[in-house]
Amino acid sequence: MSRQSRTRPEGSTAALSEAYDTALLDLDGVVYSGGEAIAHAVASLGTARDGGMRLAYVTNNALRTPDAVARHLTELGVPAEPTDVITSSQAVSRLIADQVPQGARVLVIGGEGLRVALRERGLEPVDSADDGPVAVAQGYGGPELAWSRLAEAAYAINRGVPWFASNTDLTIPTPRGIAPGNGAAVEVVRIATGAEPQVAGKPLPPMHRETVLRTGAERPLVVGDRLDTDIEGAFNGGVDSLLVLTGVTDGPQLLAAKPEHRPTFVDADLRGLLTGQPEVAAADGTFGCGGWTASVRGGELVLEGDGGPLDGLRALCAAAWTEAGDGSCVLDAGKALSRAGL
Repeated sequence: MSRQSRTRPEGSTAALSEAYDTALLDLDGVVYSGGEAIAHAVASLGTARDGGMRLAYVTNNALRTPDAVARHLTELGVPAEPTDVITSSQAVSRLIADQVPQGARVLVIGGEGLRVALRERGLEPVDSADDGPVAVAQGYGGPELAWSRLAEAAYAINRGVPWFASNTDLTIPTPRGIAPGNGAAVEVVRIATGAEPQVAGKPLPPMHRETVLRTGAERPLVVGDRLDTDIEGAFNGGVDSLLVLTGVTDGPQLLAAKPEHRPTFVDADLRGLLTGQPEVAAADGTFGCGGWTASVRGGELVLEGDGGPLDGLRALCAAAWTEAGDGSCVLDAGKALSRAGL
């Protein structure tokens, strides 16, 4: 089954940590949330690593440096080196360096992670549109990012300076809920300038390129919680993906997923790396998984039988995605999800 025509989650007889050589793991919503480890993440990653799977941490968050991310992971109980971390700051810095002279000045709208990545590429970060920048690099600057920084970007871009963004995630998960991400700040600058940035982060190819160059992965598995970044990024890169339900994606969003947002595998959390994945069987317009049968009836998704919630969700994905084809499923799934315990 091609990724372009995926109509149901796939199965795997082998544990995913054995079927793939490298896990390309998102961080926020997958490994940790608000700085604290997500349940089962530390133990699951340790077991996968001990079994020979390489772990690489791929994040659209441009605020922190790889050193800082690696230290944080190690403090949480997930030993990591800076070389295990790939950020959208690194991806956007390579994108800029490919288009401007060595040593060129770049106006930075963001945090230390972006400045370090630019210097790594031989570029000089500056703070003002009056400092002669040849590019504007915008990345997540944290909750304290000043409005004046967005204005500085607008001044430079309106003078014709090319604009680059680390990523355009509109939201980020926090312990208190969903907060605005870098994409929200990018929208502010877009409104003020009418310009469009070149974007490096997930789901776009520059981030996948950066990840492959830095990890050397041959059989990678993208692991994430977001359909529009992690899963679409895997789709664009032509690699398989595992969606974990510890972040921003819920059942209704998954059932409504467009083809490029449909993951290869679905699991509750990172324990899914350590197990096989059940097959979803199709027969006469019904889809079965683990004791559940899903179908479309009377303009809604119907779930019958009994079993675990995840198997019910997998069966419903198959019914919804098959019905939607190349679009998004708009059928009512409320009763079916409730029956599955989701």
